[in-house]
Amino acid sequence: MATEHTIDTSSVAHSRARHRRITNGLIIAVLSVAVIFYLIPVYLMVVTGLKAATDVSLSQMWELPTSITGDGYRDAWTQLSPNLATSFQLAIPATLLSGMLGAINGYLFAKWKFRGSDVLFTLLLFGMFIPYQSILIPLIRFLSEIGLYGTLPGLIIVHVVYGLPITTLIFRNYFTNIPGEIIEAARVDGDGVIGIFLRIMLPLSVPAFVVVGIFQFTNIWNDFLFGLTIITNPRSQPITVALNNLSGGFAVEWNVLMAGAVIAALPTAIIYMLLGRFFIRGMLAGSMKG
Repeated sequence: MATEHTIDTSSVAHSRARHRRITNGLIIAVLSVAVIFYLIPVYLMVVTGLKAATDVSLSQMWELPTSITGDGYRDAWTQLSPNLATSFQLAIPATLLSGMLGAINGYLFAKWKFRGSDVLFTLLLFGMFIPYQSILIPLIRFLSEIGLYGTLPGLIIVHVVYGLPITTLIFRNYFTNIPGEIIEAARVDGDGVIGIFLRIMLPLSVPAFVVVGIFQFTNIWNDFLFGLTIITNPRSQPITVALNNLSGGFAVEWNVLMAGAVIAALPTAIIYMLLGRFFIRGMLAGSMKG
């Protein structure tokens, strides 16, 4: 009987191990297909950008370039470099400002409850669901009244304000997980609202800042509508708008357009490659409560 029991246990363990191997193999196969599927456009963009304009056609789109001239990337850089600089001048300060204001809001909503705070927080979150198109006309009129229409500071303010709901939500959920005993101990030591925020909450909120930074930088960098309608000078528009302008006219230089798409996508891709693991950690850290 003991021998039979041992054989049965060994058979079950062997069956489970084989089932696990099959499941892992299927998962790897599905993920591999997904990776290939999503990398195909990247391959086409990179390869097409390396080709000469005369070698770009539908029949040759999958083929490697016969000779690498780099003309597409050189021309794209010449045309897009001013707009690339504009995108950095837009995305970096707008991300920092919206992140800091979101941290302040999240801290107050999470740790310093006041009368009507829940209602105010709910109203603030409604800002995430307001479509860009519905506020364009009053937004442009308001920016014109204060003299910021057509300027980069005006566009920065728009992205900061539009980013406040999501940044506040992320920080509020993150700060909710911080034990209230830490706040009480700091208050006993004589720290006030500002002191606790600067000396305790900010050092603890690095994961939340990573999440907000990646999220906001990506959204601002990829924005098209606000950059098109608020900045009127083509040389001062963000790179997404300038990239769209490359496809205008009677003939499209596909090698230049594809090279420009690669250049425009590189900053966000690099950020995700460098900080992606911290992004996941930060999201998980802020999802336990709230």
